[in-house]
Amino acid sequence: MNPQQSAATPSARPFISNSRESMRMFERDWMEALSKVHYSVPLFVFVPLIALFLGLSLLRDHTQPINCALWYALGVLVWTPTEYLLHRWIFHFQPRAAWGQRLHFIFHGVHHDYPNDAGRLVMPPSASLPIAAAFYALFDWVLPQSGLNACFAGFLSGYLVYDMMHYALHHATFHSAWLKALKRHHMQHHFVDSSCGYGVSSPLWDVLLGSLRRRAHRSDH
Repeated sequence: MNPQQSAATPSARPFISNSRESMRMFERDWMEALSKVHYSVPLFVFVPLIALFLGLSLLRDHTQPINCALWYALGVLVWTPTEYLLHRWIFHFQPRAAWGQRLHFIFHGVHHDYPNDAGRLVMPPSASLPIAAAFYALFDWVLPQSGLNACFAGFLSGYLVYDMMHYALHHATFHSAWLKALKRHHMQHHFVDSSCGYGVSSPLWDVLLGSLRRRAHRSDH
């Protein structure tokens, strides 16, 4: 990490830069390059994967189209609590060890310190693909073969919507009242109170699990 950016380490919080520039996280150029990605890259990676798993479900596993659709919908639904749980208890877990703090900063802390850095708003494939493979192994363990690939396609679709939504919430201007409210929900997580508002694509689980920021507690304007 660049020593001039020492204020961005987890121990120095709160620190929020308004700069749209990226900070350097790695000394090696190839590692630095892998830590950044254009927001469109997940589309080129995961849309073909989603089509592949749907094709496997229909053509190889011979899942009936209606059953395939139901498994796909289940996968989308499974993504929503997964998004919340990962964000709240994994990405916002604060390790005590120095190496753990460094790992936390690489995965999520840098985004909170530099929320306007467009190069680190979607997860690079160097991280998202291994995580996706781990979830596929979990799905393979708990699901029947007839539903595995369609359900995983739905799960990946939920993830892709989350990633695209996350970028849009930081860089797009909305006219829809619902999208404006969703953007306000996420901006409060970044700029007001990072201990609540963990849902990105939806505030549903914040409501259900009591982490929705209440107006009565607001001190921002």
